[in-house]
Formats: sequence, C-alpha cells, structure tokens
Amino acid sequence: QAAFAAECMADDLAVAVHMDPLEFRMKNCMPEGYVDPHTHVACNTYGLKECMEKGRNYIHWDEKRKEYENQTGPVRKGIGMAIFCYKTGVYPISLETASCRMVLNQDGSMQLQMGATEIGQGADTVFTQMAAETTGITEDKVHILSTQDTDITPFDTGAYASRQTYVSGMAVKKAGLIFKDRILDYAAYMLDKEKDTMDIQNNVVVDKESREKLLDMAELATTAFYSLDRSIHITAEATSHCKDNTFATGACFAEVEVDMPLGKVKVTNIVNVHDSGTLINPKLAEAQVHGGMSMGLGYALSEELLFDKSGRPLNDNLLDYKLPTSMDTPDLHVQFVELDDPTGPFGNKALGEPPAIPVAPAIRNAVLNATGVAVDSLPLDPQKLVAHFKAAELI
Repeated sequence: QAAFAAECMADDLAVAVHMDPLEFRMKNCMPEGYVDPHTHVACNTYGLKECMEKGRNYIHWDEKRKEYENQTGPVRKGIGMAIFCYKTGVYPISLETASCRMVLNQDGSMQLQMGATEIGQGADTVFTQMAAETTGITEDKVHILSTQDTDITPFDTGAYASRQTYVSGMAVKKAGLIFKDRILDYAAYMLDKEKDTMDIQNNVVVDKESREKLLDMAELATTAFYSLDRSIHITAEATSHCKDNTFATGACFAEVEVDMPLGKVKVTNIVNVHDSGTLINPKLAEAQVHGGMSMGLGYALSEELLFDKSGRPLNDNLLDYKLPTSMDTPDLHVQFVELDDPTGPFGNKALGEPPAIPVAPAIRNAVLNATGVAVDSLPLDPQKLVAHFKAAELI
C-alpha cells in the first residue's frame, strides 16, 4: 500500500517537472552503501539501478514512451513502471531467530528438522539444498518433514517477512557446519587420520587434497551407532539469532491498452526484475515471482473487499470477490540481477513478498501514460475509470 502511494506520487512528480519517470527515479535512488538512519540497515548490495536498466531494455521503454506520445481515439496504449525496496525479515523492529537440528541416520542419510514452515513457497526444497551444500550429504539423502510439530521441532518465529531463506537458512548453515565437523571427527577416529585433512563429498569422506575416497557415509554411520568401542549418535543443533538485515530491490514494467469508453485495462506486457541476491533455486524463484505478480494484478485491477456501515463484509466469497483467473492473466516475465549479499547465508535475500509490491503502481502509471489521467485508488475497475475519463472529458 505504501509503495502504491509513493510510486504513484513519483510519476505525478515526474510529469509535473517534465521528466521521464525512469530517469526521475534514477536521480533519486539511494546509493550503494547507504545506511538507513532509522533502522541502520545498510545497502550492502544494491542492484536497483541495474534492475531498472534491465527492465528498460527488456520492454523497450524509450521507444515505447516515444511511440505512445500524442495519442487520440478511444483506445490508447501506455507504458509504466514502479520500483520497490524491501527489508529481509523484521530485524531490528522485532526479534529474528530460528533453529535447525540435524540427525545422522543408520544408512548415512540425514534427518533435517526445522521449525520454519513450508507453506508452498519452496522453503523445504531450499533448506534441503542448503543442508546438502554445507555437509556434503547429497539432497536425496536429506529427509525433511514438512508437517512440523512444535512438540519436537526446534523453534522458529514463523513464515513471514520474506525471512526464511535468510534467517532460517543461516540456522541450517550453522548446524550443517557443526554436523559435518562431528562426522569428520568420527571419521578421524575410524581412519586414524587428522580431521582437518578430510572432507565430505557426495556421501563419501574424501582426502581434502587428492579427493581420494576414504570412507562411505553409510559405513561411518553404522559404525557410529553400533561400535562396541565408541558408539555415538551424531547430531547437531544451532540457532541463528539474526542481528542483521539487507535490502531486496526491484522494478516492474507494465504495458497496457486502455479502452476508455469501457473503462477496461488490458495488460499486454509485464516484467518484474528483482535483485534478491544469489538465487538458491532459480526455478522456484521464478515461480515465486509469478505468484506475486498474479497477486499484484488482482490488487491493481479487480480485487476490493467491500463492507457495509456496520463493518460486515459484503463480498466475502469467491463469486463476488474478483480474483484474476488464468483467462485474466497475461504472460508473466521475470528477470533477475544476482548480487552476492555478504549478510545472507549463501548470498541470498528476500523474494517472498517483493514480487507483489510494484505491479499495481506500474499498471496505474501505465494508465497515466496512456491517458494522462492519474487515478489514486485501487482497484482500477471500469466504473472508477469511466468516471475519471468523463471528468477529464476524454469520453
């Protein structure tokens, strides 16, 4: 909601001073290394300007802005954009903490226990990747339970604020390093070698220098459980009490066709460009952006919860609350700018909520470009648009 207000105002200001809205934003972006004076969160990596340039080239911004000047007639085309900046998690406003537990099974596989909840965003997949990357145990040998039980899983504050790969992911990394060290410690006992000379690769303990295979993980695990000399159940648990944060940024570029007599906005081309640090899983990242963009389209064009004077919702059902369907959704395009953020466990930062943020103002600004009419509330439904176009004497 705040981004909608700010980004609509940015375009209105650009129009008032006769400046290209993209150039207006370029001039007013905070620089890399900027430290927020209120939260003290720093722009350690900052790809916003690169996102804007990538979107500009992808959608042919300069050519289209020129092409859509001085239009006449009832149907007009326009192109608009909006940017956003979003923290990763809630620190320092509130606590960010998460824990992870790893347990070595008898066959050399691993149980990965997380309090962080999988709600469809791909968290379990990413945690599995992180555990495999950190320990050397392959992903097919990492078993994570998606139905977390608070009686037995380690604590996590929740699935909110686009935080899990950043905060909970750091817990996975910390636990993984401890877990790996304990496995290698047992390998050193079995092989009578120095722990620091060994590594784990594809479920095998190997020589760190030559990569020679020394010991299969299944054999190590079985020995650790059943050794008459030294029976150890190898586990590790770690907490990430996150006392850092970083900014995810990005932009949306939208091209529209506006039928003014009908008050109909058709999105003909749209792209989100995101700086979310290093992508842990590019396909999941793309899917996440598609979902957020779909939410943004509904927010922009059709969704509105109506209430009567007593506060009772009037359209609290899926017949009257107008969600966009597949028939209402254009092809959704996604681009990324990958920068390795030093504060993330693997250079990553937020991508949960950011995709939904810039879509609505980008569409509103495209309507402004097409018609010269600034609409300052959502949704941009036919009744509202026709009223605005009549007031502007366009119809």
